[in-house]
Amino acid sequence: MGAKRADGRKPGELRPIDVTIGVQKHAEGSVLFSMGETRVVCAATVEDRVPPFLRGGGKGWVTAEYAMLPRSTNTRVAREGRTGKVQGRTYEIQRLVGRALRAVTDFEALGERTVTIDCDVLQADGGTRTASINGAWIALWLACRKLVSAGQVPRNPVFDHVVAVSVGVVGGRVVTDLDYSEDSAAEVDMNVVMTGDGRLIEVQGTAERAPFSRNQLDAMLDAAGAAGRKVLKAQRRWTGGKGT
Repeated sequence: MGAKRADGRKPGELRPIDVTIGVQKHAEGSVLFSMGETRVVCAATVEDRVPPFLRGGGKGWVTAEYAMLPRSTNTRVAREGRTGKVQGRTYEIQRLVGRALRAVTDFEALGERTVTIDCDVLQADGGTRTASINGAWIALWLACRKLVSAGQVPRNPVFDHVVAVSVGVVGGRVVTDLDYSEDSAAEVDMNVVMTGDGRLIEVQGTAERAPFSRNQLDAMLDAAGAAGRKVLKAQRRWTGGKGT
């Protein structure tokens, strides 16, 4: 199984996952999703409108926004609203979250509605984008379940789960769910987004210090698949064993 990591975990072990449903009263679906010390609030808003390119087509849309709150890190992060400019990292992550959710949404079943998921990082300790995706999926599913309960859609438009995990090579070995100390020292850093049955939605991998081999890539994807199944169990536990 390999030696334990700095926080005592084995190489393939996830940090503890904790989920609190309904943390925002006015959101159609909301969740506080925690993976270890990384904590993200994800809130879904449903609006009876769609982007101009979809108007009149009978199809909906899902999008996301992402932000790190000022004291989510060990030094204060400036609010991007104050600077008047969305940083490249923020823009890239919120686009990733939106793409991941759209991959499992039936837009015809949703109808001409837009669901926006706001992901706000309360505390960052590595893996904020993967935690955001995992929490965003729950918020989206809850919001769409509410539409079903109200008789506004014929079925839940969310037809599969989305799970996301970080993997990497640290000290020459493959590890999953990197915390900040590991992420900052990793030779390879990768984020893997999958459906509930393990099909890939997106893979983001970077050699931070040295190129990696095909064997290492395969090992990281295998580790991500195993970790994703654990995230899936957590999502199902907090959605009553449902979600598809």
